Amino acid sequence: MSGRRPAPVVTGTVRPGWEGVRDAFARSQAEDPGGAQLAVRRGGRTVVDLWTPGTGRFGYGAVPDGADGAGVTEGVRGTGTRAEHARRTEAGAGGDAETGYRNEHGAGTGGEVFRADSVGVLMSVSKALVAVCAHLLIERGVLDPDDPVARHWPEFAAAGKAETTVADLLAHRAGLPAYTDDPAGLPEALLLDPAARVRALAAMSPVWDPGKAFLYHALTYGDLVGEVVRRVSGESVGRFFAREVAGPLGLDLWIGLPEREEHRFVPQRAVRPDPTPGQVAQAVERAGLVPDDRLATSLRASSAELGRATASFGTRRGRAAEFPAAGGIGDARSLARLYAALVGRVDGVRLLSAATVDRARTPRTDHLPQPGALHRLDGPDRSRFGLGFELPRPGAPLLGEGSFGHAGAGGRLGMAHPESGLAVGYVCTAMAWEPSAGPDPRWMPWTDAVRKAAGLGGG
Repeated sequence: MSGRRPAPVVTGTVRPGWEGVRDAFARSQAEDPGGAQLAVRRGGRTVVDLWTPGTGRFGYGAVPDGADGAGVTEGVRGTGTRAEHARRTEAGAGGDAETGYRNEHGAGTGGEVFRADSVGVLMSVSKALVAVCAHLLIERGVLDPDDPVARHWPEFAAAGKAETTVADLLAHRAGLPAYTDDPAGLPEALLLDPAARVRALAAMSPVWDPGKAFLYHALTYGDLVGEVVRRVSGESVGRFFAREVAGPLGLDLWIGLPEREEHRFVPQRAVRPDPTPGQVAQAVERAGLVPDDRLATSLRASSAELGRATASFGTRRGRAAEFPAAGGIGDARSLARLYAALVGRVDGVRLLSAATVDRARTPRTDHLPQPGALHRLDGPDRSRFGLGFELPRPGAPLLGEGSFGHAGAGGRLGMAHPESGLAVGYVCTAMAWEPSAGPDPRWMPWTDAVRKAAGLGGG
Protein backbone atom coordinates (compact mmCIF):
# COMPACT_ATOMS: atom_id res chain seq x y z
CA MET A 1 0.00 0.00 0.00
CA SER A 2 1.45 3.33 -1.03
CA GLY A 3 1.55 6.15 1.49
CA ARG A 4 0.76 8.60 -1.28
CA ARG A 5 -2.89 9.46 -1.88
CA PRO A 6 -4.14 10.56 -5.28
CA ALA A 7 -4.71 14.26 -5.74
CA PRO A 8 -8.32 15.35 -5.27
CA VAL A 9 -10.43 16.26 -8.27
CA VAL A 10 -10.50 20.06 -8.37
CA THR A 11 -12.95 21.71 -10.73
CA GLY A 12 -13.62 25.32 -11.57
CA THR A 13 -11.95 28.33 -13.09
CA VAL A 14 -9.01 30.63 -12.39
CA ARG A 15 -7.95 33.72 -14.28
CA PRO A 16 -4.46 34.00 -15.79
CA GLY A 17 -1.88 34.62 -13.10
CA TRP A 18 -3.90 32.78 -10.44
CA GLU A 19 -3.09 29.20 -11.51
CA GLY A 20 -0.87 28.80 -8.45
CA VAL A 21 -3.94 29.15 -6.24
CA ARG A 22 -5.59 26.23 -8.00
CA ASP A 23 -2.50 24.08 -7.49
CA ALA A 24 -2.20 25.10 -3.86
CA PHE A 25 -5.88 24.38 -3.25
CA ALA A 26 -5.43 20.89 -4.70
CA ARG A 27 -2.46 20.27 -2.41
CA SER A 28 -4.27 21.57 0.65
CA GLN A 29 -7.26 19.30 0.05
CA ALA A 30 -5.24 16.17 -0.71
CA GLU A 31 -5.81 14.68 2.75
CA ASP A 32 -9.25 16.15 3.39
CA PRO A 33 -12.06 13.58 3.58
CA GLY A 34 -14.68 16.27 3.02
CA GLY A 35 -15.48 18.57 0.14
CA ALA A 36 -14.52 22.23 -0.12
CA GLN A 37 -15.09 25.36 -2.17
CA LEU A 38 -12.70 28.28 -2.59
CA ALA A 39 -13.60 31.61 -4.18
CA VAL A 40 -11.42 34.70 -4.50
CA ARG A 41 -12.24 38.16 -5.84
CA ARG A 42 -9.84 40.97 -6.64
CA GLY A 43 -11.23 44.43 -7.15
CA GLY A 44 -14.74 43.00 -7.20
CA ARG A 45 -13.86 40.60 -10.05
CA THR A 46 -13.82 36.82 -9.65
CA VAL A 47 -10.31 35.43 -10.11
CA VAL A 48 -10.70 32.00 -8.47
CA ASP A 49 -13.78 29.75 -8.29
CA LEU A 50 -12.88 26.18 -7.34
CA TRP A 51 -14.42 23.18 -5.62
CA THR A 52 -13.64 19.56 -4.84
CA PRO A 53 -15.81 16.71 -3.50
CA GLY A 54 -13.03 15.51 -1.18
CA THR A 55 -11.57 12.05 -0.65
CA GLY A 56 -14.60 10.66 1.18
CA ARG A 57 -12.33 8.94 3.70
CA PHE A 58 -14.16 9.72 6.91
CA GLY A 59 -12.51 7.68 9.63
CA TYR A 60 -11.28 8.74 13.03
CA GLY A 61 -14.53 7.78 14.73
CA ALA A 62 -16.72 10.05 12.63
CA VAL A 63 -20.00 10.95 14.26
CA PRO A 64 -23.43 11.39 12.67
CA ASP A 65 -24.02 14.19 10.20
CA GLY A 66 -24.54 17.51 11.88
CA ALA A 67 -22.44 16.73 14.96
CA ASP A 68 -19.45 18.90 15.73
CA GLY A 69 -16.32 18.05 17.61
CA ALA A 70 -15.39 21.67 18.26
CA GLY A 71 -17.83 22.74 20.93
CA VAL A 72 -15.37 23.84 23.55
CA THR A 73 -12.97 25.22 20.98
CA GLU A 74 -15.56 27.69 19.77
CA GLY A 75 -16.24 28.80 23.32
CA VAL A 76 -12.73 29.85 24.31
CA ARG A 77 -10.69 29.67 21.14
CA GLY A 78 -7.89 32.08 20.47
CA THR A 79 -7.23 33.02 24.07
CA GLY A 80 -3.52 32.36 24.45
CA THR A 81 -0.58 30.43 23.07
CA ARG A 82 -1.03 27.18 21.19
CA ALA A 83 0.32 25.21 24.12
CA GLU A 84 -2.15 26.94 26.38
CA HIS A 85 -4.95 26.09 23.95
CA ALA A 86 -3.96 22.45 24.04
CA ARG A 87 -3.80 22.45 27.82
CA ARG A 88 -7.37 23.72 27.91
CA THR A 89 -8.34 20.95 25.47
CA GLU A 90 -10.21 23.30 23.23
CA ALA A 91 -11.83 25.21 26.08
CA GLY A 92 -13.24 27.38 25.14
CA ALA A 93 -25.51 29.25 -6.30
CA GLY A 94 -26.70 31.57 -7.93
CA GLY A 95 -23.95 31.34 -10.53
CA ASP A 96 -21.59 34.19 -11.29
CA ALA A 97 -21.52 35.37 -14.87
CA GLU A 98 -17.81 36.13 -14.56
CA THR A 99 -16.82 32.52 -13.92
CA GLY A 100 -18.52 30.86 -16.86
CA TYR A 101 -19.75 28.22 -14.38
CA ARG A 102 -22.25 25.65 -15.50
CA ASN A 103 -23.56 22.95 -13.18
CA GLU A 104 -22.90 19.76 -15.08
CA HIS A 105 -24.58 17.75 -12.32
CA GLY A 106 -28.04 19.22 -12.84
CA ALA A 107 -30.54 20.04 -10.11
CA GLY A 108 -30.93 18.26 -6.81
CA THR A 109 -27.26 18.19 -5.86
CA GLY A 110 -27.72 17.85 -2.11
CA GLY A 111 -26.78 14.79 -0.09
CA GLU A 112 -23.23 13.67 0.56
CA VAL A 113 -21.28 14.98 -2.46
CA PHE A 114 -20.05 18.56 -2.35
CA ARG A 115 -20.46 20.27 -5.70
CA ALA A 116 -20.20 23.72 -7.21
CA ASP A 117 -23.71 24.76 -6.19
CA SER A 118 -23.78 22.94 -2.85
CA VAL A 119 -24.26 24.93 0.33
CA GLY A 120 -23.18 24.08 3.85
CA VAL A 121 -23.21 25.31 7.43
CA LEU A 122 -20.87 28.25 7.99
CA MET A 123 -20.57 28.00 11.79
CA SER A 124 -18.99 31.21 13.17
CA VAL A 125 -18.36 32.68 9.75
CA SER A 126 -22.05 33.54 10.26
CA LYS A 127 -21.08 36.19 12.80
CA ALA A 128 -19.76 38.37 10.00
CA LEU A 129 -23.18 38.29 8.33
CA VAL A 130 -24.71 39.64 11.54
CA ALA A 131 -21.99 42.27 11.88
CA VAL A 132 -22.69 43.53 8.36
CA CYS A 133 -26.33 44.08 9.30
CA ALA A 134 -25.34 46.09 12.36
CA HIS A 135 -22.89 48.21 10.37
CA LEU A 136 -25.52 48.98 7.74
CA LEU A 137 -27.71 50.41 10.49
CA ILE A 138 -24.75 52.29 11.96
CA GLU A 139 -23.92 53.79 8.58
CA ARG A 140 -27.54 54.88 8.14
CA GLY A 141 -27.39 56.77 11.43
CA VAL A 142 -30.07 54.78 13.26
CA LEU A 143 -27.59 52.91 15.46
CA ASP A 144 -24.34 53.96 17.12
CA PRO A 145 -21.67 51.63 18.55
CA ASP A 146 -21.58 53.76 21.69
CA ASP A 147 -25.33 53.50 22.24
CA PRO A 148 -26.39 51.69 25.42
CA VAL A 149 -28.04 48.49 24.26
CA ALA A 150 -31.02 49.32 26.48
CA ARG A 151 -31.76 52.40 24.34
CA HIS A 152 -33.01 50.01 21.67
CA TRP A 153 -33.79 46.96 23.80
CA PRO A 154 -35.12 48.26 27.14
CA GLU A 155 -35.45 44.84 28.79
CA PHE A 156 -31.70 44.36 28.43
CA ALA A 157 -31.03 46.94 31.17
CA ALA A 158 -31.92 44.34 33.84
CA ALA A 159 -29.35 42.76 36.14
CA GLY A 160 -26.64 45.40 35.84
CA LYS A 161 -26.50 45.77 32.05
CA ALA A 162 -27.86 49.32 31.68
CA GLU A 163 -24.47 50.69 30.60
CA THR A 164 -23.53 47.86 28.22
CA THR A 165 -22.96 49.30 24.76
CA VAL A 166 -23.59 48.02 21.27
CA ALA A 167 -19.81 47.98 20.81
CA ASP A 168 -19.52 45.66 23.81
CA LEU A 169 -21.83 43.19 22.06
CA LEU A 170 -19.97 43.41 18.75
CA ALA A 171 -16.54 42.99 20.37
CA HIS A 172 -17.39 40.06 22.71
CA ARG A 173 -17.03 42.30 25.77
CA ALA A 174 -20.57 41.96 27.15
CA GLY A 175 -19.90 39.25 29.74
CA LEU A 176 -22.66 36.96 28.45
CA PRO A 177 -20.92 33.92 26.92
CA ALA A 178 -23.86 31.60 27.73
CA TYR A 179 -27.63 31.84 28.08
CA THR A 180 -27.77 30.45 31.60
CA ASP A 181 -25.72 29.84 34.73
CA ASP A 182 -26.68 26.18 34.63
CA PRO A 183 -23.54 24.31 33.52
CA ALA A 184 -25.78 21.98 31.50
CA GLY A 185 -26.78 24.95 29.33
CA LEU A 186 -30.13 25.99 28.00
CA PRO A 187 -32.30 22.92 27.28
CA GLU A 188 -33.03 22.08 23.66
CA ALA A 189 -36.66 23.21 23.74
CA LEU A 190 -35.61 26.74 24.74
CA LEU A 191 -32.44 26.78 22.67
CA LEU A 192 -34.45 26.24 19.49
CA ASP A 193 -36.77 29.13 20.41
CA PRO A 194 -35.23 32.49 19.39
CA ALA A 195 -37.58 34.45 21.67
CA ALA A 196 -36.62 32.28 24.65
CA ARG A 197 -32.92 32.84 23.96
CA VAL A 198 -33.42 36.59 23.85
CA ARG A 199 -35.42 36.59 27.08
CA ALA A 200 -32.72 34.58 28.80
CA LEU A 201 -30.03 37.06 27.78
CA ALA A 202 -32.10 40.05 28.88
CA ALA A 203 -32.51 38.52 32.34
CA MET A 204 -28.88 37.42 32.78
CA SER A 205 -26.39 39.34 34.87
CA PRO A 206 -23.00 39.66 33.18
CA VAL A 207 -20.23 37.31 34.24
CA TRP A 208 -17.74 40.20 34.19
CA ASP A 209 -18.08 43.97 34.03
CA PRO A 210 -19.05 44.74 30.43
CA GLY A 211 -16.31 46.50 28.55
CA LYS A 212 -13.64 45.57 31.11
CA ALA A 213 -12.65 42.20 29.62
CA PHE A 214 -13.45 40.09 26.58
CA LEU A 215 -14.06 36.45 25.77
CA TYR A 216 -15.55 34.83 22.70
CA HIS A 217 -19.36 34.66 22.78
CA ALA A 218 -19.68 31.54 20.66
CA LEU A 219 -23.46 31.35 20.37
CA THR A 220 -24.89 34.30 22.31
CA TYR A 221 -23.23 36.87 20.03
CA GLY A 222 -25.79 36.23 17.32
CA ASP A 223 -28.80 36.83 19.55
CA LEU A 224 -27.26 39.82 21.32
CA VAL A 225 -26.41 41.70 18.12
CA GLY A 226 -29.33 40.17 16.22
CA GLU A 227 -31.87 41.44 18.72
CA VAL A 228 -30.49 44.97 18.44
CA VAL A 229 -30.86 44.68 14.66
CA ARG A 230 -34.44 43.50 15.14
CA ARG A 231 -35.34 46.30 17.55
CA VAL A 232 -33.89 48.97 15.25
CA SER A 233 -35.02 47.59 11.87
CA GLY A 234 -38.29 45.94 12.86
CA GLU A 235 -37.38 42.54 11.40
CA SER A 236 -35.25 39.58 12.42
CA VAL A 237 -31.58 39.66 11.51
CA GLY A 238 -32.14 36.79 9.06
CA ARG A 239 -34.87 38.66 7.21
CA PHE A 240 -32.94 41.92 7.33
CA PHE A 241 -29.88 40.20 5.88
CA ALA A 242 -31.97 38.58 3.13
CA ARG A 243 -33.57 41.88 2.12
CA GLU A 244 -30.70 44.33 2.54
CA VAL A 245 -27.64 42.22 1.75
CA ALA A 246 -28.27 38.88 0.06
CA GLY A 247 -31.03 40.18 -2.21
CA PRO A 248 -29.20 43.15 -3.76
CA LEU A 249 -26.03 41.10 -4.26
CA GLY A 250 -27.71 37.88 -5.38
CA LEU A 251 -26.03 35.85 -2.62
CA ASP A 252 -26.64 32.24 -1.77
CA LEU A 253 -26.26 33.03 1.94
CA TRP A 254 -29.00 32.60 4.52
CA ILE A 255 -29.57 32.91 8.25
CA GLY A 256 -32.36 30.34 8.18
CA LEU A 257 -32.26 28.09 5.10
CA PRO A 258 -35.39 28.29 2.92
CA GLU A 259 -36.99 24.92 2.24
CA ARG A 260 -36.65 25.47 -1.50
CA GLU A 261 -32.84 25.30 -1.09
CA GLU A 262 -32.73 22.08 0.95
CA HIS A 263 -31.81 20.00 -2.11
CA ARG A 264 -28.45 21.82 -2.24
CA PHE A 265 -27.50 21.33 1.40
CA VAL A 266 -24.57 19.03 2.24
CA PRO A 267 -24.08 18.17 5.93
CA GLN A 268 -20.86 18.65 7.80
CA ARG A 269 -19.01 15.68 9.25
CA ALA A 270 -16.82 15.49 12.34
CA VAL A 271 -13.41 13.84 12.23
CA ARG A 272 -13.20 13.45 16.01
CA PRO A 273 -15.81 12.83 18.70
CA ASP A 274 -17.32 15.62 20.76
CA PRO A 275 -15.80 16.18 24.20
CA THR A 276 -17.98 14.81 26.97
CA PRO A 277 -19.35 17.15 29.67
CA GLY A 278 -16.81 15.64 32.06
CA GLN A 279 -13.94 16.42 29.71
CA VAL A 280 -15.18 19.97 29.32
CA ALA A 281 -15.36 20.38 33.10
CA GLN A 282 -11.82 19.05 33.45
CA ALA A 283 -10.55 21.41 30.77
CA VAL A 284 -12.16 24.36 32.54
CA GLU A 285 -10.54 23.35 35.83
CA ARG A 286 -7.16 22.99 34.13
CA ALA A 287 -7.56 26.57 32.97
CA GLY A 288 -7.41 27.52 36.67
CA LEU A 289 -11.10 28.16 37.29
CA VAL A 290 -12.87 27.02 40.43
CA PRO A 291 -15.65 24.59 39.39
CA ASP A 292 -18.53 26.61 40.87
CA ASP A 293 -17.19 29.97 39.68
CA ARG A 294 -19.65 31.72 37.34
CA LEU A 295 -17.10 31.93 34.58
CA ALA A 296 -16.45 28.18 34.84
CA THR A 297 -20.14 27.33 34.71
CA SER A 298 -20.65 29.74 31.81
CA LEU A 299 -17.93 28.04 29.80
CA ARG A 300 -19.45 24.64 30.47
CA ALA A 301 -22.91 25.96 29.55
CA SER A 302 -21.60 27.58 26.38
CA SER A 303 -20.02 24.31 25.27
CA ALA A 304 -23.21 22.37 25.90
CA GLU A 305 -25.36 24.95 24.13
CA LEU A 306 -23.09 25.12 21.10
CA GLY A 307 -23.07 21.33 20.87
CA ARG A 308 -26.88 21.19 20.88
CA ALA A 309 -27.18 23.99 18.34
CA THR A 310 -24.63 22.41 16.02
CA ALA A 311 -26.34 19.03 16.21
CA SER A 312 -29.59 20.75 15.23
CA PHE A 313 -28.02 21.89 11.96
CA GLY A 314 -28.27 18.26 10.89
CA THR A 315 -32.06 18.63 10.95
CA ARG A 316 -34.46 20.61 8.80
CA ARG A 317 -35.74 22.41 11.90
CA GLY A 318 -32.25 23.52 12.89
CA ARG A 319 -31.39 24.74 9.40
CA ALA A 320 -34.64 26.68 9.11
CA ALA A 321 -34.17 28.32 12.51
CA GLU A 322 -32.23 31.52 12.86
CA PHE A 323 -29.05 30.79 14.85
CA PRO A 324 -27.28 34.00 13.83
CA ALA A 325 -23.91 33.25 15.46
CA ALA A 326 -23.31 29.84 13.89
CA GLY A 327 -26.22 28.68 11.73
CA GLY A 328 -25.61 30.64 8.56
CA ILE A 329 -25.69 28.51 5.42
CA GLY A 330 -24.15 29.26 2.06
CA ASP A 331 -21.30 28.76 -0.37
CA ALA A 332 -17.79 30.14 -0.83
CA ARG A 333 -18.70 32.07 -3.97
CA SER A 334 -21.26 34.12 -2.05
CA LEU A 335 -18.91 34.70 0.89
CA ALA A 336 -16.28 36.12 -1.45
CA ARG A 337 -18.92 38.27 -3.16
CA LEU A 338 -20.14 39.57 0.21
CA TYR A 339 -16.67 40.53 1.39
CA ALA A 340 -15.86 42.07 -1.99
CA ALA A 341 -18.92 44.32 -1.60
CA LEU A 342 -17.63 45.43 1.80
CA VAL A 343 -14.37 46.76 0.35
CA GLY A 344 -15.44 47.81 -3.14
CA ARG A 345 -18.20 47.67 -5.73
CA VAL A 346 -19.64 44.42 -7.07
CA ASP A 347 -21.95 44.90 -10.04
CA GLY A 348 -22.56 48.45 -8.85
CA VAL A 349 -23.30 47.49 -5.24
CA ARG A 350 -21.12 48.51 -2.30
CA LEU A 351 -22.47 47.62 1.12
CA LEU A 352 -20.33 49.74 3.45
CA SER A 353 -18.24 52.86 3.03
CA ALA A 354 -14.48 52.80 3.50
CA ALA A 355 -14.89 54.76 6.75
CA THR A 356 -17.34 52.19 8.12
CA VAL A 357 -14.99 49.34 7.20
CA ASP A 358 -12.09 51.13 8.88
CA ARG A 359 -14.17 51.50 12.03
CA ALA A 360 -15.17 47.83 11.89
CA ARG A 361 -11.56 46.61 11.63
CA THR A 362 -10.14 48.90 14.31
CA PRO A 363 -8.94 46.71 17.22
CA ARG A 364 -11.36 46.78 20.15
CA THR A 365 -9.92 44.09 22.45
CA ASP A 366 -6.13 44.34 22.20
CA HIS A 367 -6.01 46.47 25.35
CA LEU A 368 -8.30 44.23 27.42
CA PRO A 369 -7.58 41.12 29.50
CA GLN A 370 -9.62 37.97 29.44
CA PRO A 371 -11.92 37.63 32.45
CA GLY A 372 -11.03 36.07 35.78
CA ALA A 373 -8.23 33.55 35.92
CA LEU A 374 -8.16 33.33 32.13
CA HIS A 375 -6.06 36.49 32.00
CA ARG A 376 -3.11 34.33 33.07
CA LEU A 377 -3.41 32.46 29.77
CA ASP A 378 -3.17 35.57 27.61
CA GLY A 379 -0.58 35.19 24.90
CA PRO A 380 0.34 36.29 21.40
CA ASP A 381 -2.25 33.98 19.80
CA ARG A 382 -5.29 35.09 21.72
CA SER A 383 -8.29 36.21 19.70
CA ARG A 384 -8.49 39.78 18.42
CA PHE A 385 -11.70 41.57 17.54
CA GLY A 386 -12.84 44.73 15.89
CA LEU A 387 -16.55 45.53 15.79
CA GLY A 388 -17.97 42.15 14.86
CA PHE A 389 -14.99 40.86 12.86
CA GLU A 390 -11.90 38.88 13.74
CA LEU A 391 -8.53 40.49 13.15
CA PRO A 392 -5.29 38.71 12.18
CA ARG A 393 -3.40 36.66 14.74
CA PRO A 394 -0.97 33.73 14.42
CA GLY A 395 -3.73 31.12 14.76
CA ALA A 396 -5.91 32.83 12.14
CA PRO A 397 -3.65 35.09 10.06
CA LEU A 398 -6.35 35.87 7.50
CA LEU A 399 -4.73 37.89 4.68
CA GLY A 400 -2.24 39.66 6.90
CA GLU A 401 -2.10 43.08 8.48
CA GLY A 402 -5.13 45.20 7.68
CA SER A 403 -7.36 42.27 6.79
CA PHE A 404 -10.53 41.32 8.64
CA GLY A 405 -13.01 38.48 8.52
CA HIS A 406 -14.20 35.50 10.51
CA ALA A 407 -13.29 31.85 10.82
CA GLY A 408 -15.74 29.13 11.78
CA ALA A 409 -15.53 25.80 13.58
CA GLY A 410 -14.18 23.07 11.38
CA GLY A 411 -12.29 25.43 9.08
CA ARG A 412 -14.71 27.74 7.24
CA LEU A 413 -13.31 31.16 6.49
CA GLY A 414 -14.38 34.49 5.02
CA MET A 415 -12.11 37.53 4.83
CA ALA A 416 -11.06 40.66 2.97
CA HIS A 417 -8.06 42.95 2.63
CA PRO A 418 -9.24 46.45 1.71
CA GLU A 419 -5.90 47.80 0.50
CA SER A 420 -5.46 45.02 -2.08
CA GLY A 421 -9.15 44.58 -2.90
CA LEU A 422 -8.97 40.87 -2.05
CA ALA A 423 -12.04 39.01 -0.81
CA VAL A 424 -12.07 35.28 -0.04
CA GLY A 425 -14.59 32.61 0.87
CA TYR A 426 -13.74 29.03 1.87
CA VAL A 427 -16.39 26.47 2.82
CA CYS A 428 -15.68 22.86 3.79
CA THR A 429 -17.64 19.87 5.06
CA ALA A 430 -15.01 18.10 7.18
CA MET A 431 -14.87 19.58 10.70
CA ALA A 432 -11.10 19.30 10.77
CA TRP A 433 -9.68 22.61 12.04
CA GLU A 434 -8.18 22.32 15.51
CA PRO A 435 -7.58 25.89 16.75
CA SER A 436 -5.29 24.72 19.54
CA ALA A 437 -2.80 23.64 16.86
CA GLY A 438 -2.76 26.97 15.02
CA PRO A 439 -4.07 27.79 11.54
CA ASP A 440 -5.95 25.13 9.62
CA PRO A 441 -3.33 23.36 7.44
CA ARG A 442 -5.86 23.49 4.59
CA TRP A 443 -5.75 27.29 4.61
CA MET A 444 -2.06 27.90 4.42
CA PRO A 445 -1.04 26.72 0.90
CA TRP A 446 -3.77 28.59 -0.95
CA THR A 447 -3.66 31.66 1.34
CA ASP A 448 0.03 31.97 0.59
CA ALA A 449 -0.68 31.54 -3.13
CA VAL A 450 -3.43 34.19 -3.06
CA ARG A 451 -1.12 36.70 -1.42
CA LYS A 452 1.61 35.92 -3.95
CA ALA A 453 -0.73 36.30 -6.92
CA ALA A 454 -1.96 39.62 -5.54
CA GLY A 455 1.57 40.91 -5.04
CA LEU A 456 1.39 40.84 -1.24
CA GLY A 457 4.26 38.38 -0.80
CA GLY A 458 4.02 34.66 -0.18
CA GLY A 459 5.92 31.54 -1.04
